[in-house]
Amino acid sequence: MALDYSEVRSHVGAIDVAQLARRIETRNALIGVIGLGYVGQPLAIAAHAKGFRVLGFDIDPDRVAALNDGRSSIRTIPDEKIATMRQGNRFQATSDVAELSKPDVIVICVPTPLNKYREPDMSFVQSTAEDIGRALRPGQLICLESTTYPGTTTELLKPVLEAGEYKVGRDVFLAFSPEREDPGNANFGTANIPKVVGADDDASRKLAETFYRGLVDKIVPVSSSATAEAVKLTENIFRCVNIALVNELKHVYRHMGINVWEVIDAAATKPFGFMPFYPGPGLGGHCIPIDPFYLSWKAREHEVPTRFIELAGEINTTEPKQVVAALAHALSERKRKSLNGARVLLLGLAYKKNVDDMRESPALAIMRLLEAQGCRIAYYDPWIPEIPETREHIEFAGRRSIPWEAERFAERFDAALVVTDHDVVDYEELVSVLDLVVDTRNATRRVLNGRERIVMA
Repeated sequence: MALDYSEVRSHVGAIDVAQLARRIETRNALIGVIGLGYVGQPLAIAAHAKGFRVLGFDIDPDRVAALNDGRSSIRTIPDEKIATMRQGNRFQATSDVAELSKPDVIVICVPTPLNKYREPDMSFVQSTAEDIGRALRPGQLICLESTTYPGTTTELLKPVLEAGEYKVGRDVFLAFSPEREDPGNANFGTANIPKVVGADDDASRKLAETFYRGLVDKIVPVSSSATAEAVKLTENIFRCVNIALVNELKHVYRHMGINVWEVIDAAATKPFGFMPFYPGPGLGGHCIPIDPFYLSWKAREHEVPTRFIELAGEINTTEPKQVVAALAHALSERKRKSLNGARVLLLGLAYKKNVDDMRESPALAIMRLLEAQGCRIAYYDPWIPEIPETREHIEFAGRRSIPWEAERFAERFDAALVVTDHDVVDYEELVSVLDLVVDTRNATRRVLNGRERIVMA
């Protein structure tokens, strides 16, 4: 359904908003995607599938070269999808930011990590905004998708875009639409996940709605960019708080001899008033471990306490230490061994199962804690054959996954610690060859024989 632009045309000077809208609606618009990672690549694929021409931007020359060669840099995205895009001459990747003047719509999908003080690191968004500002031309729509604190679009992006002669809502247009990607989820992708869209002026809002309506099955308009930014934080803080709750319940119930996973599965049979969340070794991924701190940081500016959110963050960030303590107790009780000198096989480095994404993975924190206690660690993860360089755990870069040689595990390891529950791992075989398996994910739930060898943590 086309939107009526007659009421906003008089406010945009020489820029014909309806003309830009028609370019989008007829798929004649060129879409620029900045950041071709776990969010940008699926978005580029979705835009291409809907008939748009797509120009992708990334600072990693190896990624750019791979995409232009028809290869994906993400294992959950098959090479065939990128190869198909390249065949039609409607997709190209580049590192040249001067090309940012070409797209009609620019979507920003760059990282928004925390710094070492757990404060928002907006350097990627800032530098991207400056790159866009230098190449900006009238009639462009810029949409930020990177997860951030409420106010970023208005307080950071808008001033950079308006540093020259152009004004947002008159010459160029600006909106926020939070990404909702779930890598590895076969049931939901970019097109069938409802898209929240917010902007601070009518022209920007209607153009953003037109663009995203052409990409996804359903859009959810909200009144402002700050509201859209708050939606994303609320979604992930909700998860963070509930995961903290079940992590705390896990420790309480363990002391009572109760299996928390059995409790949650039984509680989940209630058809109303309950939503299952499951404990684990700590939070991972780019959103849930980070988003609560974005809001608590911004709340301090307004002198508003966020005690509940900060408590949840505290519980979840201490979970790797709880896992190490549980392994130490199991080694001492079952094998009369201490962590010092123990040989431990760590199962899984990815932050969630069946993906090659290590961002904020608790596995690295656990590995560091164990090695500080004198453990000798090897890891197995078929999704991550080699540990890439990370900002906080640079010492692990280059380490490689061992091969799955279960017949040798008993002579090589005193225990296995399951951190990520990848489906491809043969947990039954693992339990059959090792006499101590510490499981943080309930990955061994279907193992019937040798249950006495399993310790839940």
